[in-house]
Amino acid sequence: MGQDVRTDGLVVGVLGGMGPQATADFLAKLVAATPVDREQDHLRVRVDSNPKVPDRSDAITGRGPSPGPMLAAMAAGLERAGIDFLAMPCNTAHAFERDIRAAIGVPFISIVAEACAACERNWPAARRFGLLATSGCIAARLYQDHFALRGATAVTLAADAQERFMALLYRIKLGDLSNAVRAAMRDFGNALIDAGADVIVAGCTEVPLVLGTTDLARPVLDTTVELAQRCVRYALGFEPLPVHTRPLAIEALKH
Repeated sequence: MGQDVRTDGLVVGVLGGMGPQATADFLAKLVAATPVDREQDHLRVRVDSNPKVPDRSDAITGRGPSPGPMLAAMAAGLERAGIDFLAMPCNTAHAFERDIRAAIGVPFISIVAEACAACERNWPAARRFGLLATSGCIAARLYQDHFALRGATAVTLAADAQERFMALLYRIKLGDLSNAVRAAMRDFGNALIDAGADVIVAGCTEVPLVLGTTDLARPVLDTTVELAQRCVRYALGFEPLPVHTRPLAIEALKH
């Protein structure tokens, strides 16, 4: 990374379990992104991996209870345990970011904001971003609104394809990482490319479990990698942590 490693690093908190394999993938990528000379140089990480969190897409689309209170309680518990900042390797759960921020006094690192910033850095000329994301993530406009701010457009799957994509995600959450699942995920990515996408965004942390960054004819952004790399940079002091902003302050900035 070009600077000396701070071996004392900040303590990273992780809201996980959505799903467990995606959380494990994030932790592996966090380790891989950390520059070390010895085992003790790795970051201290406190994880609450809780697969009992209610389904995020069901909540957003009005078919289930909100996960907001549980996520807020998990975040507060991690803060009490001594974390310096918080990350959550689940894109759709960021629809409940307000609940999380209201419960804590430490910075929350948004996977959506980090992914969109990476899109702008890596592909500044791109204007159409294909979104492989849950129905809840799309309904909450987590990525569409970010892209619109820079004059870009999110390309999404047709309604019937989105339903099949959701079924595929739930198979992955149950541990199916088979070649058939990988081929189906490539097909969904190719459908977005056929619809005009310049870049494919893996907007669900299950997607990188079966789709690599070089598996398609267009670039694929692994949002899990982006979150992991940025957490390392923040934890080691290579970049200043974002300022913690509570929800009322966020709303004030919009007006």
